[in-house]
Amino acid sequence: MKELNKILEGIAFKLIQGKLETNINAIQTDSRKIQKGDCFVAIKGLTTDGHSYINNVLEQQCNAIICEQKPKDISENVTIILVEDTSKILGHLASNYFDNPQSKLEICGITGTNGKTTCVNLLYDLFTQQGYNCGLISTIEIKINGRVKESSHTTPDALILHGIFKEMVDDGCTTVFMEVSSHAIHQHRIGAVNFNVAAFTNISHDHLNYHGSFKEYIRVKKLFFDELSSDALAITNADDKNGAVMLQNSKAIKKNYALMRIADYKGKILDQTIEGLHLAINNVEAHFKICGQYNAYNILLVIAVAEGMGLNFQEALQTLTMLSTASGRLEKVAVVDNDKIAFVDYAHTPDALKNVLETLVKLRRNGQRIITVVGCGGDRDKTKRPKMAKVASRLSELAIFTSDNPRTEDPQSILNDMAEGLQAELLSKTITIVDRKQAIKTAVMMANNNDIILVAGKGHEKYQDINGVKTPFDDKEVIKQLLAN
Repeated sequence: MKELNKILEGIAFKLIQGKLETNINAIQTDSRKIQKGDCFVAIKGLTTDGHSYINNVLEQQCNAIICEQKPKDISENVTIILVEDTSKILGHLASNYFDNPQSKLEICGITGTNGKTTCVNLLYDLFTQQGYNCGLISTIEIKINGRVKESSHTTPDALILHGIFKEMVDDGCTTVFMEVSSHAIHQHRIGAVNFNVAAFTNISHDHLNYHGSFKEYIRVKKLFFDELSSDALAITNADDKNGAVMLQNSKAIKKNYALMRIADYKGKILDQTIEGLHLAINNVEAHFKICGQYNAYNILLVIAVAEGMGLNFQEALQTLTMLSTASGRLEKVAVVDNDKIAFVDYAHTPDALKNVLETLVKLRRNGQRIITVVGCGGDRDKTKRPKMAKVASRLSELAIFTSDNPRTEDPQSILNDMAEGLQAELLSKTITIVDRKQAIKTAVMMANNNDIILVAGKGHEKYQDINGVKTPFDDKEVIKQLLAN
């Protein structure tokens, strides 16, 4: 419980009625969760407007309402606060309510289209092995000093986020690594979080159904760096043409990494196999258990962040050589007769799929075919569907198009979108099978003992989202069962 005036500290507001000394049990943005004594914050969302539910929350005897427009016919027993934009101040409300836990943590946020999950997981494992008490917020899961919680979003909403920070502080965490999605930046989910370190992986075609254009997608990502303080550290990929764009208006201390250009952290791939990478980083050689050029970039980012946050370069490098990639990120899940190899990967953008397949093409042995099982999510950016299909069919000997998370769309319609525009030569290398398990089974049946099977798109996910129902489905377990039989 906390007084409303304490929750409002540092926020511009207008008291319409009631008193600021009102005690608040909890802050809620979901009218269905309101209980007696709570404060309801009316948020204008993409599909619903919290202001429409103010009468509902009054029936639950809330103590205060924070909104953007004065409600009509409101009870005098409720404190009403007006602010300019409730979504922008929600993070500050939450931080104040939880006693500003983020100020007690050193927080690193990583943004970009691909690589976020791999980087934050590597950093969490690296710092944990170096003796730090760490927190992790990622697409896969949330970790609090080793304790695991389920994750529902890449970046949680502001209320949940600051609640997680409070748990981390209470559990003795000092250092946090978190993914920062473009949705989170645009929706102010990271409001009131003063990042000590911000890092950029890359940017390519994704989320255009939400942002409307690639230019807007870049602009939103850039906002993350624009808002850093002058004592924060910003780290970008110098080989990505938009890496420099991210830093144009940033006040932060700037560092970069690259394979192709001169950079603060310069990497060179000396050798790579399906088992891992041999890299030179600033002329220091090391072997790593993860493979692929795109993972060389992830390693460079991790080393840059690690040294920027106080780790010794040589010690960090040595520890990193012992770590594996995150769950569902080019993860080898089965080997049959030491020949037939199956991987799962979360690649769900054209660029991510291209990176994974180009890695497999480069590292395969003579005669190894690549069979790729891939789909595209429903109710998402349709323009990337034919691009995904083209990448899969061009870089595989056989591409099997199947359902991913169709959500409310017709799965067959999604697959039609994927195949549309494919030239006859590429189309001849494809099969369409709506049922995902049947598609994986077909890949296994058609694979020779010397082939590579890639099941892409879902990675760590353990469900399929079909018409609003999440049905249990784990690519890794399905592959293991099929290959075992």
